[in-house]
Amino acid sequence: MKLTAAELKAGYEARTVLDGLSLEVPPGRLTVIVGPNACGKSTLLRTLARLLKPRGGAVLLDGQSIHELPPRQVAQRLGVLPQAPLVPEGLSVSDLVSRGRQPYQRWWQQWSKEDEAAVAEAMRDADVADLAERPVESLSGGQRQRVWIAMALAQQTEALLLDEPTTYLDLAHQVEVLGLMRRLQRGGRTVVAVLHDLNQAARYADHIVAMRDGSIAAEGAPPDVFTESLVREVFGLDCVIARCPVSGAPQVVPK
Repeated sequence: MKLTAAELKAGYEARTVLDGLSLEVPPGRLTVIVGPNACGKSTLLRTLARLLKPRGGAVLLDGQSIHELPPRQVAQRLGVLPQAPLVPEGLSVSDLVSRGRQPYQRWWQQWSKEDEAAVAEAMRDADVADLAERPVESLSGGQRQRVWIAMALAQQTEALLLDEPTTYLDLAHQVEVLGLMRRLQRGGRTVVAVLHDLNQAARYADHIVAMRDGSIAAEGAPPDVFTESLVREVFGLDCVIARCPVSGAPQVVPK
């Protein structure tokens, strides 16, 4: 699956956030978008995910404008976890995760054994199977985040777009989610995520997209992107680049 942004313009009301941005998401890789606050990371992800209509340019899914494709077809190929999604009142964990199967439902084809298996697998992968009967509104922030990830996994799409998926999670669960993203990528999915932690991005990503002021400042493999000069230019931070003693990935150490 090929996901591309071509001369993308997008924003909110009178504010333009992205102006002429182009990006080709590497298929079958784990891409992480990083950058300072308000640089356009989430706007880019929302536009790629078809949640925000561009003002100019296009998002292309295998060469076709994503906004010209039927929504159901897009939902069968592209899973999305937005930032801070709202939960309908009274919904259980299993009910919410089951909504990930809606793109496959038809009036002549209702709930199936395949749907049941997909939901069960998604809850196991996201470590929420033991919460299946709990109301989502009764869960902690970290538990809710894992339930939303499970719903996105239940779609069984070729690509998964995640906007700050480690928000609300303690460090141990952050590592679990990042490891899950890596396993999904190694299983053949294209994964794109927005992260704030540069060292987590450097350790888990195949491909880094560093943004500044609504444009791409640099992209490539973590060692090529995370340099002292680029971190200073993009984040305004004086640092030393070390090497992780476990993975060998670059580590950003503030001076």
